[in-house]
Amino acid sequence: MNTIIERLDGTVYDLEELGITTRDFVVSSLTPRHSFEIVQGRHGTVDMGTEYDPRNITVSFYAKAVDQEDYARLRHEVFRMFQTAEAFYVTESRHPDKRWLVKVAAPFSPEQQQLYGFFVVELVTVEQPFAESVLTTLDPNTAAAQITGTGSREINYRHSASSFEIYNEGDVAVNPREMPLVITFKGASTNLKITNLTTGDVWQYTGTTAVSDTVKLDGIRATKNGLSIFRNTNRKLIRLAEGWNDFQITGATGAYEITFDFRFYTI
Repeated sequence: MNTIIERLDGTVYDLEELGITTRDFVVSSLTPRHSFEIVQGRHGTVDMGTEYDPRNITVSFYAKAVDQEDYARLRHEVFRMFQTAEAFYVTESRHPDKRWLVKVAAPFSPEQQQLYGFFVVELVTVEQPFAESVLTTLDPNTAAAQITGTGSREINYRHSASSFEIYNEGDVAVNPREMPLVITFKGASTNLKITNLTTGDVWQYTGTTAVSDTVKLDGIRATKNGLSIFRNTNRKLIRLAEGWNDFQITGATGAYEITFDFRFYTI
């Protein structure tokens, strides 16, 4: 088993290449945080929803040095990789298509046995308690074979028809308030409306676009050719449910293309 660390600046550490072997990679289950409301005169409680706390990941390693001086160098390399105030991504080789955004949760002390050093690193997830796909839906390296359970239905994240489907392979709905989701529309339109019939979400722009214009919904931001158009929209967001999402486009007045760029989130 191997572990890959990726910094936010793109620097990648392959621990196996550095002489560090992963013994185990243990991910805890989700810890639910339920909210209830007590209503006077009613039995029980009213379910107000559930959120999830940060998740713990425990990874155990051993490092093999050439000699005592090399052991000290390797120990320093371990500290340098893991002791950081900045979050980083971690991927285990058993699931190379998924990564976790984490920070180190506690100090650790390598136990030296001759030229071997054994240590356990406690990690905690940052921002989301879910794993995310390494590739996005528009990444050229994304292979259709990675997406399962779709039957014979076509998987595509670029469309030019008024009705189409978008597939979210993750276990979690994609909410642009919490997760990256970029929807890009290129083409002419008047009162452009994007509707997710599956979730009931509707986004509308009360303006016009020309053939060369680009409208982008990036998280909670809405822009036209890079300039904000938020005040000219209905100020709503488009979410993606788990599985298939049925979409409808209205207001387009000619040929256009719409793309959906996001990651899958799994438990």
